[in-house]
Amino acid sequence: MFAGFLVTVLVFELSLRDFDASVYTQVRQVELLRLDDLASATLLPALPATAILAATAVRARGRTFWLTVAAFTLLLSVLVTTVVFNLPINSDQLHWNVQAPPADWASARNRWQIAHTVRTCAAVVAFGLLSAAAMSTTHTSHRPSQAPPPGRTAASGPAGVRS
Repeated sequence: MFAGFLVTVLVFELSLRDFDASVYTQVRQVELLRLDDLASATLLPALPATAILAATAVRARGRTFWLTVAAFTLLLSVLVTTVVFNLPINSDQLHWNVQAPPADWASARNRWQIAHTVRTCAAVVAFGLLSAAAMSTTHTSHRPSQAPPPGRTAASGPAGVRS
C-alpha cells in the first residue's frame, strides 16, 4: 500500500509542474492536511512488519532472508529521506502565502519532488523484493521433500500416467 501511495503522489506532483506558484502552493497545503498521516499510517507498520519477516527468515540465511533484509534497508532509506528532505520542506510549505509564494518556490518544489522520487523508487523496489521473497518462500515450501511414491514420478499422475 505504501509504495502505491507514493507512486500516486508522484504522478500527482508531476502534474502540478504545469501550474504557477500560487496553484502549486495551495494544492501542496491541501495535500499536507492529511497525506502525511496516510504516509505514516502505511510506512510505520511496513517497517516492523518487514523486520519481523527478516527475523523469521534469519535461520535459513537463504534468498528469502536477503531479499527481506534488502527491502527493510530500502524502507529505512525511505524513512531517512522523508525525515531529512521531505518533512522540512513540508513544514516550510505549510507557512507559504498562497497569494505570494516565496521567490524560490520552484527550487523547493524541485528538491521535494527529487527526494520524493528517490523514496518512491526505493519503496517500489522494496515492494518488489518482498514480493520476490514471498514467491521464493512459496516455491520452497511446495517442493517435494522426498521421492514420489512407487509407480509415480514428480511429473506424472497415478500409476505413472502423465497429467
